[in-house]
Amino acid sequence: MNQFDLIVRNGTIVDGTGAEPFQADIGVKDGVITEVAKSLRGLTDNEIDATNKTVTPGFIDVHTHYDGQATWDAQLMPSSNLGSTTVVQGNCGVGFAPCHISDHQTLIEMMEGVEEIPGTALAEGLAWNWESFPEYLDALDAVPRSIDLAALFPHGPLRVYVMGERALNREAATAEDIDQMQQLLKEGLAAGAVGFSTSRTILHRSLHGEQIPTYKTATEELKQLGEMLDGAQGHVLQMISDWDDVDDEFSILRETAAKTNATGTFTLLILRGNTPSGGSADGLWRKLLDHTEQAQADGLNVRGQVSPRPVAIMMGHPASMSSFSFRPTFKQLAALPADEMIAQLKDPAVKSQILSEENEDPHVFMELMSDRYQNMYLLEDPLEYFPNQDNNVAALAAKEGRDADEWLYDYFLGKDGQNMVYIPAANFAEDLIPDLLTHPHTVMGLGDGGAHVGSICDASLNVYLLTKWVKGDGMVDLPTAVRMITRDPAELYSLNDRGVIAAGKKADLNIIDMNRLKLHAPHVVHDLPAGGSRLIQDCDGIESTIVAGELTYHHGQPTGTMPGKLVRGQRQA
Repeated sequence: MNQFDLIVRNGTIVDGTGAEPFQADIGVKDGVITEVAKSLRGLTDNEIDATNKTVTPGFIDVHTHYDGQATWDAQLMPSSNLGSTTVVQGNCGVGFAPCHISDHQTLIEMMEGVEEIPGTALAEGLAWNWESFPEYLDALDAVPRSIDLAALFPHGPLRVYVMGERALNREAATAEDIDQMQQLLKEGLAAGAVGFSTSRTILHRSLHGEQIPTYKTATEELKQLGEMLDGAQGHVLQMISDWDDVDDEFSILRETAAKTNATGTFTLLILRGNTPSGGSADGLWRKLLDHTEQAQADGLNVRGQVSPRPVAIMMGHPASMSSFSFRPTFKQLAALPADEMIAQLKDPAVKSQILSEENEDPHVFMELMSDRYQNMYLLEDPLEYFPNQDNNVAALAAKEGRDADEWLYDYFLGKDGQNMVYIPAANFAEDLIPDLLTHPHTVMGLGDGGAHVGSICDASLNVYLLTKWVKGDGMVDLPTAVRMITRDPAELYSLNDRGVIAAGKKADLNIIDMNRLKLHAPHVVHDLPAGGSRLIQDCDGIESTIVAGELTYHHGQPTGTMPGKLVRGQRQA
């Protein structure tokens, strides 16, 4: 009888603890690492030679939005193909449970507006074989998948389920409403939700532009719901906010952590310029870090979620929107097949008409970004996430003595209409990001896998940390970087059985050729239900990904094995 199901031999182990790399073999049995030693001699029929390769724990992505996709898709790309072996969905207070039958379309429109997932894909892909949150978890559990998935209980659907139209009108919850929400949240947590999430940002709007039900919800409501969390069960309160009143907003995290010992986590970005609500954002990130440091000094586990690069929007005709998408004449052409639409857009008369028009009822991204030509850059492969600021669309147009609007119109028609631009919206601060990444009370997140499928593709943040800040700039050493994307996020969600290469830990591994590790620019695929399109990103250099001891990806391609599970609640070491 074989002693091991798998041996990974001769790899350079970066174990996730932050310790220095070492060379060793890894023995796996029944999905668990059973031995790590210089030279294993046990029997096995399955070996992987990792000579001259780096072996890390599987990456853990704590900020995704696969809430719909996970009900029909076994792979969960673009996370699984980029080395993630565990993802946490249900962030930012949006999701699909609990839900009355009469509210199906309401939740679809909320998700389509907030996270920019096509409503047609959701309408066709969602089976709706659930009503309660425990039933939704059961539906997720029934889907074979390549990686592990955990779920937060989202505030938006909970509020709509209990309050109906009053929630959509953002009315205050009554004591009876809050009591009912508390009981439903308690049931969901008992069934395996890893925490509770909410959104308090003006950027999150429904498909029709209305603020979502959780926006500016009474602080007291959130604090009372937070009382259902339990630090002993590893629960997390996740929140995104505009921070108009930093003390009041942060008190939600502080008081929840103080009363329940649960962990609080929030979106922490550098916003140079203005906040979404119009106030100055200079120094806001530092103020939030000050609050986080004070909370930690007071014994409260509150952590900011940070990104290693700009949060950026991609626009163009292959994407979900461009600077012209909401102009009346363009909207009339948008229903045409892509090649016919591009042919029409090349007509000088059509061009002249569109350039004379303004966008009508644009998406919030369009409101903020569509004419920021000094902050638009050409999307090329390899994508430079911190481009030379002199090479923006405004400057390129000026060099040719042309209007930026007209220059961009022509550029989007290049390469048979495939050209796109890249627009940094936050974190465009190469000098400050290392401070965020290496702060003792932050954790890597904000990849948004499964969301903004036609304009953002940031599920590659874990790989980017390694290519930019380790290989490229040398600002972060490899052991620290690996710890940031393995053990640290695992500890945030009390997933104590993973995130480290050691005997007794779950056998989730990446085998990486660091010399070849490289990200490619995102590209469009048409594989969503109802023929919907989305952005996908690939990389070179992740030779193999292993989940529970089974090879799930090899040279970037899925193997077809499905060892992934729904993670219900915290995991024991």
